[in-house]
Amino acid sequence: MNALWIFVLCLLCFGVGSDGLSGNGTSRPAVVNVGGIFTFDSTIGRVAKIAIQEAVKDVNSNSSLLRGTKLVVKLQNSNCSGFLGMVGALKFMETDVVAVIGPQSSVVAHSISHVANELQVPFLSFAATDPTLSSLQFPYFLRTTQSDLYQMTATAEIVEYYGWKEVIAIFVDDDYGRNGVSALDDALAARRCRISYKAGISPGAAVTRGDVMDVLVKVALMESRIIVLHAYPPLGFMVFSVAHYLGMMGDGYVWISTDWLTSVLDSSFPLPQDKMDIMQGVLVLRQHTPESENKRAFSSRWNKLTGGSFGLNSYALHAYDTVWLVAHALDSFFNQGGTISFSDDTKLQSVEGSNLHLEAMSIFDGGPLLLKNLLQSDFIGLTGPFKFNPDKSLVLPAYDIINVIGTGFRRVGYWSNYSGLSVSPPESLYSRPPNRSSTNQKLYSVVWPGNNVQKPRGWVFPNNGKQLRIGVPIRVSYREFVSQIPGTNNFKGFCIDVFTAAVNLLPYAVPHQFVPFGNGHENPSYTEMVKLITTGNFDGVVGDIAIVTNRTRVVDFTQPYAASGLVVVAPFKKLNSGGWAFLRPFSGQMWGVITIFFLFVGIVVWILEHRTNDEFRGPPKQQLITILWFSLSTLFFAHRENTVSTLGRMVLIIWLFVVLIINSSYTASLTSIFTVQQLYSPIKGLESLKETDEPIGFQVGSFAERYLEEIGIPKSRLVALGSPEQYATALQRGPGKGGVAAVVDERPYIELFLSNQCKFRIVGQEFTKSGWGFAFPRDSPLAVDLSTAILTLSENGDLQRIHDKWLSRSACSLENAELESDRLHLRSFSGLFLICGIACFIALLIYFLQIMHKYRQAAKAEAISDGSTGSRSKRLQTLLSLIDEKADKSSRDSKRRKVDRSVSDENMENDLGRDSRRREPQVSSQNEVH
Repeated sequence: MNALWIFVLCLLCFGVGSDGLSGNGTSRPAVVNVGGIFTFDSTIGRVAKIAIQEAVKDVNSNSSLLRGTKLVVKLQNSNCSGFLGMVGALKFMETDVVAVIGPQSSVVAHSISHVANELQVPFLSFAATDPTLSSLQFPYFLRTTQSDLYQMTATAEIVEYYGWKEVIAIFVDDDYGRNGVSALDDALAARRCRISYKAGISPGAAVTRGDVMDVLVKVALMESRIIVLHAYPPLGFMVFSVAHYLGMMGDGYVWISTDWLTSVLDSSFPLPQDKMDIMQGVLVLRQHTPESENKRAFSSRWNKLTGGSFGLNSYALHAYDTVWLVAHALDSFFNQGGTISFSDDTKLQSVEGSNLHLEAMSIFDGGPLLLKNLLQSDFIGLTGPFKFNPDKSLVLPAYDIINVIGTGFRRVGYWSNYSGLSVSPPESLYSRPPNRSSTNQKLYSVVWPGNNVQKPRGWVFPNNGKQLRIGVPIRVSYREFVSQIPGTNNFKGFCIDVFTAAVNLLPYAVPHQFVPFGNGHENPSYTEMVKLITTGNFDGVVGDIAIVTNRTRVVDFTQPYAASGLVVVAPFKKLNSGGWAFLRPFSGQMWGVITIFFLFVGIVVWILEHRTNDEFRGPPKQQLITILWFSLSTLFFAHRENTVSTLGRMVLIIWLFVVLIINSSYTASLTSIFTVQQLYSPIKGLESLKETDEPIGFQVGSFAERYLEEIGIPKSRLVALGSPEQYATALQRGPGKGGVAAVVDERPYIELFLSNQCKFRIVGQEFTKSGWGFAFPRDSPLAVDLSTAILTLSENGDLQRIHDKWLSRSACSLENAELESDRLHLRSFSGLFLICGIACFIALLIYFLQIMHKYRQAAKAEAISDGSTGSRSKRLQTLLSLIDEKADKSSRDSKRRKVDRSVSDENMENDLGRDSRRREPQVSSQNEVH
């Protein structure tokens, strides 16, 4: 009997420990409760309810998961109300649920996540996509779908891919809409694009068609035609309907919808034809779920469950995987010895005098461990790999890009956070290195609103009655470029005519008004005028605006319509007259080097010829005259002395070639000097100005002042000049009389100045390359279109005709406006002199080596005869005697003497032979006589 009671007691203890309210580390509860809260009759809620119920069945039928524990999901309808959703979530906190699947609404998620943090109950939402539901602020809120942060990044990359710069965002004005658009704004800004207008619509059910029409009428008056719609399905369809009524779904518009539309298209397809007609050409994003056998099997099962009444969308798949995520985490929780127990919250017990019964809500003790297991879960679900990143977002975010066409829709590409836009499924790219280069971004062709296959430009000139405020400088000098018509706000001049002609070429009207800038007493600062575009004071600036670096940092310029660059203008004098003009072809340095080389070559030839040539011998005075005469006579190729040595002839040939080049160059330069008017200025250009300390003039308001300071010229040397008359006066006075040595200004001004000022010329080269353009705000489409118009003006000749109309020149300007020097400098002949010098050096080296060889032979002979080496003075005397000794008694005539001696010996032998033959008959005759 005792044994029987003990057995019964054990069974009772086992039953109590497994009822879900208590237990030990080795037992599992029979039932574990999970809450579910969303709107049952919404587009997402209808499919999510079925998906959750089927997931619960699959989990409970899986013997390898939750072994012996039944998963129960208690569903509660929030009825599309943020308030009811929050109340329903609070009710779950009074029960024994260990997690809540939901909420569906981002608005509810924001408020209830504070309760989840306090009571340590994880909330797993398959539909709340608000990117500001931060994992740091709400650690117990887990998003089991993709955040709108990625959806908006995909949208921004689509905008960048097609080259658009500005978009208009229409959104529901709650946490879901505002925070999603904020994420879009950040993503666009990272790509140098922006939201030009945000149109919020009330999230309440009381929004009427008239309210939407008021919003869209304002949108239609804007410049951008790229519209991003981020709303809930009922409001989204109302926007499309009103936009279709207002003609905003036609040619030129681009509509990009977030994934609210694909959730409807996937679950309610086919839609009525009237709904499809109002959405033609819309681009839509859809959360990408890779194809798999499990997904296809579930889709087939889904059709049987629903009877084809509504389809399967991505949110249903995420809801299904969320249930499995909870099951996997609970299984790990129980395996680690976790128990389901709750404890009272002392903070709630301290609240007195309340009928809300807040003390019924308790803290889930196992919440931290369950949350840890949820974050560490890693399995393959219907949506693909189900795993969390360190920031608690799902791995591998990706979207399909859908184009609504005809009675259906087609996929034109994919976006993934891994590789951007592509026409290949993202899962096929994960095995390759990520490549987000612009050339790798691809989409299929799109049919845009209005049945247009050409990419829309994306903007039009706004038709809101607002005129562009175009800033124009009030110039007090060079009024041919820009000048205000007295008594009006109208302007005339070269720049104004170019702007007007370019605007007339645009395919749309550009209403504008010119706004004067400046005090009328001095030229305004163009940099300050350009900066007013960034503050909104001007919508553009027209005038003689130079395109320079510091201005391009804040605004965009059109294509340059006039070439410009800084030049130096200075006084000059004519140099082709005077008794000493014949010296001008060569610089002083050149004349000096020529003189030195004439003497040097004469000395070298004398040295090489002195021992072997009688013409280079004689008394010292005669030899000096010979050197001078020989050197100078080679200038005219009239030297009488012949060279007999090989070295001397080599040096002379090279020198005569140098003299030929010098003579030819001198003749050509002198001819040019006497036949062409030559101008001279001590200033050669910017570099020569920098080397002096003389004052330099510049035009008031020009960027020349800043440029000169940047290259190191002190500000104390710079003199501001306000008109061409001041230019002329300051240049004529010169630095000594309170004027300037030169003026630095842009070429167009200087050319106009020189058209009636013949006493000055441009010196040196243009040292900056820039142009004049019209300035507009950053990324303004008007700057691009006007650039095209300016190129058209240039190609058809209109730009040149406008130039000739305003900037025609007088006869003075027909002269050469630039100073050019015809002097020949040493650097032009350095190679010739170098060759000649090297030849002389080599010849002298060979000559002295020969002398030293003879000297050693002579010294050796003297040492043998005298028996001593001799003194230093005697050796020097021997060396000098060898240098001065005439060479005709030595080796030069030795061969001649040998030849003469051999010839004389042969003649003597011949004579003796003839004599002997003569004597023989005489002797014989004598013998005969005797």
